[in-house]
Amino acid sequence: MQYRTLGRTGIKVSPYALGALMFATSVGNPDPGDSARMIHKALDAGINFIDTADAYGDSEEIVGKALKGRRDDVVLATKVGRPMGDDPNRQGASRRWIVTAVEDSLRRLQTDHIDLYQIHRPDPATDIEETLSALSDLIRSGKVRAIGTSGMPASDIVEAQWVAERRGLARFRTEQPPYSLLNRGIEREVLPVAQRHGMGVLVWGPLGQGLLTGRVRKGERNELRRAAFVKHVSDERRLETVERFVALAGEAGLPPAHLAMAFAIAHPDVTSAIVGPRTMSHLDDLLAGLDVTLTDDVLDRIDEIVPPGTDVGVLDQAYVPPAVQQARLRRRPAGERAAA
Repeated sequence: MQYRTLGRTGIKVSPYALGALMFATSVGNPDPGDSARMIHKALDAGINFIDTADAYGDSEEIVGKALKGRRDDVVLATKVGRPMGDDPNRQGASRRWIVTAVEDSLRRLQTDHIDLYQIHRPDPATDIEETLSALSDLIRSGKVRAIGTSGMPASDIVEAQWVAERRGLARFRTEQPPYSLLNRGIEREVLPVAQRHGMGVLVWGPLGQGLLTGRVRKGERNELRRAAFVKHVSDERRLETVERFVALAGEAGLPPAHLAMAFAIAHPDVTSAIVGPRTMSHLDDLLAGLDVTLTDDVLDRIDEIVPPGTDVGVLDQAYVPPAVQQARLRRRPAGERAAA
């Protein structure tokens, strides 16, 4: 295993990170014992980076139990920010919520510190200085080692770095954006900005939420395509592009998933790519591709299919800024439009 440095933290992590969403019994593997065995197998294979979140059901509890006796061997990351119930104050990135949420995560994870504590999504309602101030206090207390973001636009990353420098606060050391053969938009701004500020990058969705495994094909029906909540599997542009990648993988003598994972970790600004297996067979398939390296010829072919810096459709759960999501932020009041 060739370990990589997580930004400028000095922390060494594996190029594959084990995502723990699918260990939650409500959405993934219903057997916590099986999930624990998968965690142990990943650790034995050399993966030392585990990523979870407070909003992933009982994932933190399952990870915490599985790491008993092995906690010191793991770089443990979790996140705060997604709603935790109906209370409007049990979400976001306010000091009030962060100082409560971190204690809850520490208890569920059965640990006295979190190696990487990430803001799950940007919180436009909270001043970034308040967020950084609360996170800085957690670092000083020893409860958190480093802090990061997830889904933060490049302009917000720059603002956060500027505020941290001006106010003498802890800096965000990592960013966790979506990235895959189908979604390369972060190559345009997010990756260069992260590199400029010495941030590690932990990418999610390298398999296109299942599309790039080769198990979802155009014109075929399967369990994933029948899941109405997964909108991107019905996007014909994405499915057509997947067909081209499946053909390329065949020419290269690789399973499609290995092509996708090797692409994600080939970018020099990407530190690790999150794998999110639900079953042991999924994990075995992914571990078999750990040492795959793509040639320049294959990378050139990938650029022809999806040009650098472009997206084919969007991933479900990708962050959408309020200015795009909310019509009222794009339109003047009717009275002002009439007057104009």
